[in-house]
Amino acid sequence: MDLTLHVWRQKNSKDAGKMETIEAKGISENASFLEMLDTVNENLQKNGKEPIAFDHDCREGICGSCSLVINGEPHGPEYGTTSCQLHMRSFKSGQNIFIEPWRAKAFPVLKDLVVDRSAFDRIQQAGGFISVNTGSPQDANSIPVPKQDADKAFDAAVCIGCGACVAACKNASPMLFMSAKVSQLSLLPQGKPERERRVLAMVDQMKKEGFGNCTNQYECEAACPKEISVEHIARMNREYFRAALREETPKEGHGGE
Repeated sequence: MDLTLHVWRQKNSKDAGKMETIEAKGISENASFLEMLDTVNENLQKNGKEPIAFDHDCREGICGSCSLVINGEPHGPEYGTTSCQLHMRSFKSGQNIFIEPWRAKAFPVLKDLVVDRSAFDRIQQAGGFISVNTGSPQDANSIPVPKQDADKAFDAAVCIGCGACVAACKNASPMLFMSAKVSQLSLLPQGKPERERRVLAMVDQMKKEGFGNCTNQYECEAACPKEISVEHIARMNREYFRAALREETPKEGHGGE
């Protein structure tokens, strides 16, 4: 396959950046998208040019690092697929392919196609955890969990934090990511004691990071490589309103009338 790539090149976070046209020739249709970029980089280096910087790790669709917007779609044209699992047989020889980084204020570009997604880490640190007390943990089988709740929690837990939901949203909202973390923990007995503090803290951190709000257009669900449902956003909204109301309710003996 012979392809024409239009790649976003940016030297550093302060550089303005621009699109650069690069020819990719002799690409196997069985190569993954990242393998294609590896081949292109080898040729660039042979010609004394700077290789394209892009993020990756596992190349198995489980780490969320391969954050690329391909022809205007986060992770490319295939549904429920990460960039590293996208194969070149999804394209045609002679095609123009536009490759860009995530576009969001909270995900600043570091170099070329690499963005800083540490905002997600700070949101999760704010509340996406369960406190652990000293002593031996309880046996998992000793805590009864309804199968329906366990299944929904597992569906939410598959979120890999890639940020495709942010890249797809016109408001750069991380609500699908956040709702997956909130649902995963609030549905299970171990996460219920902190459910109110968790959702309030995570939403507050989201605002501090500069993300936008959800307007329920479901682009996030369509772009999610793990096919996480927007029903988790509805659940998170209920959790948030419940926690906010309880926080505003006057406590007995503290001046409430």
